[in-house]
Amino acid sequence: MSYWKLHQYPLLFVLGSLLLYADFAHNLDRTDFLKFLALFSALFFLCFKLIRFEKWNFRFLLIAGILFRLVFLSTAPNLSQDYFRFIWDGEVILAGINPYLFAPDTLMEQGSLALANMETLHTHMGSLSARHFSNYPPLNQILFAVAAFFGGKSIWGSIMVMRGFMLLSDLGVYYFGRKLLKEMNLSPYLIFWYFLNPLVIIELTGNLHFEGVMLFFFVWAIYLLAIKKWQWAAVILACSISVKLVPLLFLPLFIKHLGLRKSILFYVLIGATCLLLFAPFYTSEFIQNYSKTIGLWFSNFEFNAGLYNVIKKLAVQFDAKPWELIKTYGKITPYITILIVLLFTFFRRNQKLPILLSSMFWILTLYYFMSATVHPWYIIFLIVLGIYTQFRFPLLWSATIVLSYFAYSQSDFKENLCLLTIEYLSVYAFMIYEIIAHRNKT
Repeated sequence: MSYWKLHQYPLLFVLGSLLLYADFAHNLDRTDFLKFLALFSALFFLCFKLIRFEKWNFRFLLIAGILFRLVFLSTAPNLSQDYFRFIWDGEVILAGINPYLFAPDTLMEQGSLALANMETLHTHMGSLSARHFSNYPPLNQILFAVAAFFGGKSIWGSIMVMRGFMLLSDLGVYYFGRKLLKEMNLSPYLIFWYFLNPLVIIELTGNLHFEGVMLFFFVWAIYLLAIKKWQWAAVILACSISVKLVPLLFLPLFIKHLGLRKSILFYVLIGATCLLLFAPFYTSEFIQNYSKTIGLWFSNFEFNAGLYNVIKKLAVQFDAKPWELIKTYGKITPYITILIVLLFTFFRRNQKLPILLSSMFWILTLYYFMSATVHPWYIIFLIVLGIYTQFRFPLLWSATIVLSYFAYSQSDFKENLCLLTIEYLSVYAFMIYEIIAHRNKT
């Protein structure tokens, strides 16, 4: 009874969140944008309240975060169809076929392969995914194969295994993330801005995006760097890259952090580990197919873009053709990104871990601001990096990015530029406010 009196409001917040997550997982159709927005907003409010009331009660918040994730165990993802491709790639690997060499459409046309649930997987992954080679790095592919193997040739079984990966990865981010905060003399409770964040729970555990697995390896690697175990950090960072390629952006920053001699050995270890993981999939066609598929993300796709939408709006006024503009824009942005990385590499004191993480944070921020495709789960990486800086605008972005889901409510997936303007202007405004406030403080 005394525990209830001490924690009655947080307990009610947890109960309310569980009910909202259950409604989200079991009853939400992604075309119902107003309900989606209402649930998401309420969950963010309760997340804020929970951390505010119980930020030093680590056991309470940890159990709450686990319970929120367990709500999704008995449901299929309802916002994304990507998991059908994950399971397809896993089944293809178990059949002894390289997923980087054959697009699903090609295998279906050949008619010589029999996979578990083949027709269902192919139909539901979507035509865009079905006509392209796989773009998921090798460790990700191995996890798909493990999920397919232990899933017992059942889509539902594979989903359960992948949910297990997500839960364990988030617990790993919590464990090493908290240790890293302590190592940097920062408040350990900050890790709950990741662990209890509704975007993280819904997109990773709910919709099975593997950013959480990448972040587990990434945070572990940075913690190893912090305690001077840079050799092991290199191996673990290579595992992060082999789940999602995003950490590749940060590799040049280690030249200053480790010094020239150590950094060379660091890069050799990363390269050797990546090659080892890629080796089972390597063929003469692999590099061409893989680079072609990755290139599509720069030159063909657009979703929830910030700067690109502004440029497109202006360019169309001068009779530019959008389908040509995206190709040109996609060719230019990699060079601008490389320039930004080099500036942060050579003009910041990355020898110190807080500045190294700050450099990573701003590189990724600018990259996403420029990118023509910013899916909501992408910015979860920014949430993690932001915890180790003094900037909190990624938390606001994790709330406002829900506006981009409006496109899911449209049969043609047409975006609402007014909603995207609200999303980005609020993020830009809060970011500028924080930059000015930080400068005044220092």
